[in-house]
Amino acid sequence: MSAHYDVDFIVIGSGFGGSVSALRLAEKGYRVAVVEQGRRWTPDNLPKSTWNLASWLWRPSLGLHGFFSMQFFKHVVVVHGNAVGGGSITYANTLLVPPPHIWQQGSWAGLEDWNNIMPGHYATASRMLGVTTNRRLGAADYRLRDMAKIIGVEQSFYPTEVGVFFGNDADTPGTSYPDPYFGGQGPERASCTGCGGCMVGCRYNAKNTLDKNYLYLAEQLGVELIAETKVVDVRPLNQQSDGSAGYEVVMTSRKGAGQRRMTCRGVVFAASSLGTQELLFRLKEKQSLPHISDALGTFVRTNAESLIGIRFPGATEDLSTGVAIGSGIYIDEYTHIEATRYPAGSDTMGLLTTVMTLGRPGWSRPFTWLATLGKMLLTQPLTTLRVMNPRHWARETMIFLCMQTLDGHLTMRFKRRWFWPFSKQLVTSGERIPTFIPAGNSFALKAAKATGGVALNALTEIFLNIPMTAHCMGGAPMGRSRSEGVCDSQSRVFGYRNMYICDGSVLGANLGVNPSLTITALAEHAMSHIPHKE
Repeated sequence: MSAHYDVDFIVIGSGFGGSVSALRLAEKGYRVAVVEQGRRWTPDNLPKSTWNLASWLWRPSLGLHGFFSMQFFKHVVVVHGNAVGGGSITYANTLLVPPPHIWQQGSWAGLEDWNNIMPGHYATASRMLGVTTNRRLGAADYRLRDMAKIIGVEQSFYPTEVGVFFGNDADTPGTSYPDPYFGGQGPERASCTGCGGCMVGCRYNAKNTLDKNYLYLAEQLGVELIAETKVVDVRPLNQQSDGSAGYEVVMTSRKGAGQRRMTCRGVVFAASSLGTQELLFRLKEKQSLPHISDALGTFVRTNAESLIGIRFPGATEDLSTGVAIGSGIYIDEYTHIEATRYPAGSDTMGLLTTVMTLGRPGWSRPFTWLATLGKMLLTQPLTTLRVMNPRHWARETMIFLCMQTLDGHLTMRFKRRWFWPFSKQLVTSGERIPTFIPAGNSFALKAAKATGGVALNALTEIFLNIPMTAHCMGGAPMGRSRSEGVCDSQSRVFGYRNMYICDGSVLGANLGVNPSLTITALAEHAMSHIPHKE
């Protein structure tokens, strides 16, 4: 790498792929800068509940600079994170290895001998993220086990593998310990208290967020982290259209510091599936990176996901305790359900749920909902009013994250929306994905009936005919060539030198489980092929 560059590599985004890239490149002797549009969070500035919208929600146009983002599309609502540490600040710290057959599906099938290559990278990712079996089972987890028994799948119940520090069982939860993971090179940690607050940001130093492992170690090696700053342009230097002479990266700071320009030999796009797609679309359109494959925006997947639940209005047992996702079951060979929770007092998600409504997806479903709600009001008026009231929602509700390995995908395009013609945005196109998962709804209804609860749907399913997902994947998929994908099996972007994509956008199939560990392992795979700096 030539000395005339400001740095050797610029990594755009500090989530699971970006943090891995930053550390591994720094370990190989490269000078690295990480650009992140989100804030740096600490236990002192994290919100105490989701009602603190300014510190929880990410919607900069409205002056909200939290870490939880919701993006509405024609086909789906996507929830994701924006922060130093990416989605690790707000994710449910569930780190699962997907079933082996997913590597024979989708755009990455046959590109590598994945089933032999990936176990080693999963092991490295698991060690770095401190993956361990959940030891803070809460009331909702025990209820899920009972529900599994009701439908005859009790043997499939398991405590989740999570990135949480539990400490010694003999010590009081919340006890502080010197770095337990990296031989004293990492930060001090404290054992999990089981407060259920993982998705509102861990305020007790127990969650293994990226700023406590990959990113922390990268900064110790001199990686520069440029927070609250957005990349707006990436251009090859010296008119070398393939980037062989390096790149100029232009970024703007939210704090009004104006534009900053940096030069580098290589670029890693790691801004999440949606972030990377949008940035690459903009750069392709403005001719900064015109050779980006036309496969950009294809094979966008959602893990065939649905958010459902059961509420127990007036329950005395607190269902919010434990870790965010503490356990799971398989209700059939394709369908996976996890027990999920928010901490007590974080009831805003209750505004997005309603009584479960069957019927056909589409224009008639709101009328079915009205009939369902009306019948409940007549037969169980007090229970129904309590279900519709968001107060105590987190304490009284079991949230079910339902995922399937069945394949299905959307296409993203970059165009002007009819209601906002002033600028182009990401929009979804193609056939609709399933609005809900019948097997998941059936399970929730049976379990609710057997346990005295009320089954719930997301409001978006009823009134917008779209599901909600926390796992948007694909859009810059791996492929054999530029005609089939945006990057190859080592995450190298077709048409450019020293350019990589290391985030969820490269995933080539529905995983059926939370994707964070797979994104981490694939970034380890990509970085393992980059040679040490000469």
